[in-house]
Amino acid sequence: MAATDFKDYYAILGVDKTVSADELKKAYRKLARKYHPDMNPGDKAAEARFKEVSEAYEVLSDPEKRQKYDQFGQYWKQAGPGGSPFGSQSRGSNTDFENFEFGQYRNFDDFINELLGRMGSDPGFGRSGAGARASRSAPGGFSDFSGYDSGGAGLDAEATITLTFADAFRGVQKRLMLGNEEFEVRIPPGAKPGSRIRIKGKGRSSPYAPNQRGDLYLMVAIAPHPFFQFEGDNLTCEVAIAPDEAVLGAQIDVPTPDGSVTVNVPAGIRSGQSLRLKGKGWRNPKGDRTDQMVRIVIATPKEISAIEREYYEKIRSNRSFDPRSNLKDVRL
Repeated sequence: MAATDFKDYYAILGVDKTVSADELKKAYRKLARKYHPDMNPGDKAAEARFKEVSEAYEVLSDPEKRQKYDQFGQYWKQAGPGGSPFGSQSRGSNTDFENFEFGQYRNFDDFINELLGRMGSDPGFGRSGAGARASRSAPGGFSDFSGYDSGGAGLDAEATITLTFADAFRGVQKRLMLGNEEFEVRIPPGAKPGSRIRIKGKGRSSPYAPNQRGDLYLMVAIAPHPFFQFEGDNLTCEVAIAPDEAVLGAQIDVPTPDGSVTVNVPAGIRSGQSLRLKGKGWRNPKGDRTDQMVRIVIATPKEISAIEREYYEKIRSNRSFDPRSNLKDVRL
């Protein structure tokens, strides 16, 4: 390779030579998404840039290649087992970027997940095992299952499964497709974002002992819900009440995971205060329930009837409460 042909892989990825493996992967994902041909249809310059960053990551993500690259620079491919850049024939690259066919992938994430798998340390981990993804057209409904990766833990692997609030709360049986292998997994009730579910014997196969497989760890993600949210171990929600309900108190119906319950709103409640519904929150591993916190918001109507306006004006004329009385003595 001529000196003028030397590629600074670190500069291409926008990282320095001390970059960690995780930071390297993040930098690559960002650039690969930016320049991927699907994101830039017909842009030859973007496709060339994409191949360049992919080549850089392919080398720097492999500890052995990175060591040779750091040591021998432009002659790293000629470095043999003994450490000399002229000791043996170059092993070359595991991935042929010049003849890469992007059309074989359904979307960008499929491509990235497979490419990261192909660039892993296991030479036997190829096309059929690197990408784990759902088949939405299959009967029965496969789960949203993606991101199969070695995670740097031997033969163990990780993937993300996205659940609805209902499935996560009640538990669910899901059919997954991993390469050409289909299997079922039971998600126990009470899974939360970040929960890890171990599936024995569904990880990567050893290239030296095909019958030996690691475990697959499913990382749970939960799709957003329009009403419920998590706050630590508890569930939270926001419920609006009218001004008269805030002043006089009221009984209101509030949705919970089990259905609606009637809640007493005390007179004089302020906007932003929360009411606690004991035992109406999320399931925990012991089978118990956490609490549901109901945040009260006082909703002011934008349009009112003539009689409502009349009574509001009477209230204003006769109101004894001054909500800003505490501001009279405020000074710099």
